[in-house]
Amino acid sequence: MVLRATAVILAAVLVLMAPAVAAAAPKIGVVDMQGAMMQTEDGLRAQATIKKFFDRRQHELDRRQEELKREREELAKQARVLSRASLQRRMEHWQRRMLEVQTLFVEYNKELQKKQGELTQPIIRKMFRVVRRIARRRDIDMVFDKTAVPYARADLDLTDMVVQMYNSGGGGDAAEGSDEKPGESKGAEEGDKSE
Repeated sequence: MVLRATAVILAAVLVLMAPAVAAAAPKIGVVDMQGAMMQTEDGLRAQATIKKFFDRRQHELDRRQEELKREREELAKQARVLSRASLQRRMEHWQRRMLEVQTLFVEYNKELQKKQGELTQPIIRKMFRVVRRIARRRDIDMVFDKTAVPYARADLDLTDMVVQMYNSGGGGDAAEGSDEKPGESKGAEEGDKSE
């Protein structure tokens, strides 16, 4: 009987505490940052610029690889008629050219990564401002990149809202201060610029 009364009291306390516990739960949102970036007008322009940059370099690499392929086929055909020393020199020349193409490939990759960073970093910074602004407006405590969580309910996804606000110019520096919550100062935000 005492055990039953204790269980009833415990259940009543839990029922009364449930709203307080639920109110203390943090509000969470998710954003597909990469997908959102590629949907913004700036992201689409950056993507087109990167594609042009890549295509020019890829064309050059393809041309050089085709030359090496033809040269290799020619060496294979002439292997029986060339002297051993001559064949060795031509093979060494071919290998040097192959190494040059491989080196060029690595250089082009580095250039592409650098160009991509130069074009996307300003977009990402602006997107972070938009995400913070939306989080403040909706009183959201934490926003995660959608790719970092294995599951998120669809109603927690802020991606479309981020793209829409970004494209409407809602991530600009001047508008940043207008979304402060009561009691929140601009100085508090200065400390959280961990972009």
